[in-house]
Formats: sequence, structure tokens, C-alpha cells
Amino acid sequence: MSDGSSGTPPAGNPKSAYFLSHEDEAVERRTLAVMVDNEPGVLARVVGLFSGRGYNIDSLTVAEVDVNERRSRITIVTQGTPHILEQIEAQLLRIVPVEQVIDITKSKRGIERELALVKVAGKGESRVEALRISQIFRANVIDTTNESFIFELTGASEKITQFVDLMRPLGLVEVSRTGVLSIKRGKEKG
Repeated sequence: MSDGSSGTPPAGNPKSAYFLSHEDEAVERRTLAVMVDNEPGVLARVVGLFSGRGYNIDSLTVAEVDVNERRSRITIVTQGTPHILEQIEAQLLRIVPVEQVIDITKSKRGIERELALVKVAGKGESRVEALRISQIFRANVIDTTNESFIFELTGASEKITQFVDLMRPLGLVEVSRTGVLSIKRGKEKG
């Protein structure tokens, strides 16, 4: 019979919060908007929080959004169990220059978009097919030569991935993606 000191709960007793495991939780994807003071080293501290705890960043974008207040917005796409994601949010808020953490994924009013530049080289039928697909995806041709195109495409990350996958057999040369940007609908800030 165990008294709980061995790391396992006593037999026949319900599990306490101390013994609860979060291993059986499903992994979720989250987009977090982190409002920070625009100071040297802030981005390194935020990224260090992730790397120091073994969390992965799938996408990262940063830009100053308020010159007068010297505020920047860091948009981070990450994955983890709900428990780990809660920890990430709490730990981000402990970093002194972090003003606010907004979970865009949980908001029904959240919008996520990404920009990509996609270079495709080809001649003949492949070239025609690349143009046809670009029209379906509403991609803009921003540069063209007799042998290549550069397409500009905005939309959800999944849309961009699908476009890139369709361009592979047609002569995909190079892809440059911005990473996810996010914002909430409505008149409120955040």
C-alpha cells in the first residue's frame, strides 16, 4: 500500500492535482499576439523562454506597431497541450517588457493571414498551368521573365501551403513566407 510518497497515488483513492498527468491531452496549434515594449533584448528574452523550456516556435513575426509608445507586436505560432500553452502564456506575462498576451486562436473574432512570394520557372504547358492556378488562388504576378514568374499570395497558412504544393511539379524554385500575422475583428484594440 502506497502513501503517495513514491510518486504514485494511493491505491483506491482519487487522483489529486499533484498526480494528474497532462500527457493524454491533445496537441493544439495556437497563435499568440504578444504586445511588448520596444526595447533591446526583448525578442531574445521571448525566444529564450521558448528555447529554454523546449517549446517550438512554428512561426514568428515582429514589428513596431506604435512609434509614439514604442510598442511592438510579436506574433508567435506554437503547438502544445492546453496545459503547456497555458504555461507559455503565464510565463510570457512574467517577462517585464511584455504588456499583454492575446490568444488569437481562442477568439472567434481572430483573423490570421500570411504573405508569400513564390518563384516558379517553366515553359510551355507548365507555364500556362502555373498561371491558371495562380488565378484560382488570387495570386498576383509581381515579376515575370520568359522563363519564370514570381507570385505574391496572401491568405491562411494552409492556402499558401496548398499553392506551394501545386507549384512543385510545375517548376517551383523558391518560396519566401512572412509567417503568420493576426488581429481581432471589431473596434476594440487587441
